[in-house]
Amino acid sequence: MLTVSVKWQKKVFESIEVDTLQPPYVFKAQLYDLSGVPPERQKIMVKGRLLKDDADWSKLGLKNGQKLMMMGTADEIVKAPEKGPVFMEDLPEEEQAANLGYSAGLVNLGNTCYMNSTMQCLKSVPELKSELSNYQSARTKDVDQTSHMLTVATRELFRELDKSVKAVAPMPFWMVLQKKYPQFAQLHNGNHMQQDAEECWTQMLYTLSQSLKPPSPSEDPDAVRALFGLNLRSSEESSETESVFSLKCHISHEVNHLHEGLKHGLKGELEKTSPALGRTAVYIKESLIDSLPRYLTVQFVRFFWKRESNQKAKILRKVDYPLELDIYDLCSEDLRKKLEAPRQKLRDIEGQKLGLQASAKSSSNGDDVKMTDAEGSSNGSGESSSGDQQGGAASHMTGIYDLVSVLTHKGRSADSGHYVSWVKQESGKWVQYDDANTSLQREEDITKLSGGGDWHMAYIVMYKARLISM
Repeated sequence: MLTVSVKWQKKVFESIEVDTLQPPYVFKAQLYDLSGVPPERQKIMVKGRLLKDDADWSKLGLKNGQKLMMMGTADEIVKAPEKGPVFMEDLPEEEQAANLGYSAGLVNLGNTCYMNSTMQCLKSVPELKSELSNYQSARTKDVDQTSHMLTVATRELFRELDKSVKAVAPMPFWMVLQKKYPQFAQLHNGNHMQQDAEECWTQMLYTLSQSLKPPSPSEDPDAVRALFGLNLRSSEESSETESVFSLKCHISHEVNHLHEGLKHGLKGELEKTSPALGRTAVYIKESLIDSLPRYLTVQFVRFFWKRESNQKAKILRKVDYPLELDIYDLCSEDLRKKLEAPRQKLRDIEGQKLGLQASAKSSSNGDDVKMTDAEGSSNGSGESSSGDQQGGAASHMTGIYDLVSVLTHKGRSADSGHYVSWVKQESGKWVQYDDANTSLQREEDITKLSGGGDWHMAYIVMYKARLISM
């Protein structure tokens, strides 16, 4: 960076730093702070040539210590600031991270992209970060030692990512993860093996759900299950209920869209004794969603065991997924009834934006209704369990979700290839986390990660519930 002086009228501004990587307009903005002369009025001579806003510094022959002349009149006389211009790199790291708008990447420690991509997606959930920040460093008797250590390591990793602008090496976290789950420590020819991101994701949620339980069993369910858990009710006579952390998108030649894959994933075969046949028979078991989570996670079932080659293979078929997902028709009858009023309110709000009149049924309840991104999670009844109130109205589920993160896999085998995460920031911008490398992405490109080739394709997607206050 060069340093020059600038003479203007009877004043001389000494030791002005010139960032030659920035266009001259930035230099003129510095002079505006010092002199009060707007950039469009400044006439600066450099070796007999007028300095233009978009000139190439390298072609101007500017030298260190050179004295420049500026002409132009200020709107008003201003005092020179007590401090010179502050550049981004001069700010403390925490301020740099805040100005950047998104957190740092994670260093690959040797086939740890599965872990890095998983943690970047989970870190994007502010309610989970809030629960972790309140987690005590002293272990309670209800939590085993390794689960406690992994929970603390997760909390510290998220904190470090938030305050750093440089890629973070997650060595302490990785060591604890291997201690808790030894399968992630497997070696091949002296190197750590690539692992399955979905397995890492599931194990992390299970561990955190054990650690972040409330003190009393009579209280609300643990924070992780409240945020990510959903109940599936079997349509069989037994009406069995199963609690899971994610839905499965099964892929076949009939599946072209996520919604179709979810329907396939909610069906399964069940062997049981048939009184009519007097023998064991195979029944088709269909399940419906009986409670909704704040964050809906879906795994694309792309990997299967190929018997003829005795190895894991990957389904490369393209399966489209939307930015907005509506799962109303996948819900149980009881849950649908609870979603009807919030959904009608949502339709009315969207209709009003288009100049349409609200339905008589919903308008009779008043006009003080709005969509909210309130923190909290479903308690299974379609209402936010956080007790969040907007003008005295609780937040309700609508069955509609917005895409907030995508974890992709590139390659033809789960035991190799590369994992990357794509995360929507609170600002609405999308960021790609490719281990240590981060880059802004266009939203329209996110849904193009749907497969059909050797490029990155969605393996896990996470959606955030769209709530409405009533």
